[in-house]
Amino acid sequence: MRIIFMGTPDFSVPVLNALVKAGHEIVAVYCQPPRPAGRGKKDRPPPVHARGEALGLEVRHPTSLKTPEEQDRFATLNADVAVVVAYGLILPQPILDVPTHGCLNIHASLLPRWRGAAPIHRAIMAGDAQTGICIMQMEAGLDTGPVLLREATEIGIEETTAQLHDRLSDMGAALIVEALAELHGLTPDPQPEDGVTYAAKIDKAEARIDWSAPAPEVDRKIRGLSPFPGAWTEVEGDRIKLLASRLAEGQGTPGEVLDDHLCVACGEGAVELLRLQRAGKGAQDRETFLRGWPIPVGTRLSSE
Repeated sequence: MRIIFMGTPDFSVPVLNALVKAGHEIVAVYCQPPRPAGRGKKDRPPPVHARGEALGLEVRHPTSLKTPEEQDRFATLNADVAVVVAYGLILPQPILDVPTHGCLNIHASLLPRWRGAAPIHRAIMAGDAQTGICIMQMEAGLDTGPVLLREATEIGIEETTAQLHDRLSDMGAALIVEALAELHGLTPDPQPEDGVTYAAKIDKAEARIDWSAPAPEVDRKIRGLSPFPGAWTEVEGDRIKLLASRLAEGQGTPGEVLDDHLCVACGEGAVELLRLQRAGKGAQDRETFLRGWPIPVGTRLSSE
């Protein structure tokens, strides 16, 4: 099929690779424009831009698709379908109407649960047992379209957003190839009205750990916000990101370090910190971190 591919971050790259491998003709790649990044704040193309160029594909990065000029450029591609995954721009109705078979979105949740910007983070933070991938026929609404295919997966008890992100990306890549192969035989399944939730964009202000919360809530926040923006706490005024954890046995004053293995008391129960990062340093596993910065038993991690 003649496909317009629309995506921007790392999550989208395996999908582009899978479409090319399946023999589809990618007539253009759309992604977000290069942004300033790194210490030098030089413009850096996003992962899909770099991969598209490496594959020898035409890459476009308009700042908007609302102008008649950009809509005309899109239409001249004569695409059979557009595949959209974490693109980052709203598609106006004239764009949605252009491809012969419309625009298909790969969404990382079991719709209608977790419509919106951060479905992977929110599923872990909410304690969901399952999540998955939906292939959705796009409409003008926010992730409201009918679902063509879906596949569920269990969320591991110690799984972080980074780990689940990579699994769902690979699942999405396989499922869109299947959907395109069976497209003429698929029946769109409208989303039910019951069970709708919204995955609001992650706000850095919600990343600070409140040690007075129950241990399961603390553990889910640490895993759900890893690696970005990273849940954090303070030790004697120094900020530390917490990037992996698991539930542990123990009781104490909230924020108190209970043993030599970074078991920390919560409002109810405790969590064991498994991976940490000091400001300006790389992420380290617990043992390496403690060799460089021992944290004695009885130390209080700050919630304020």
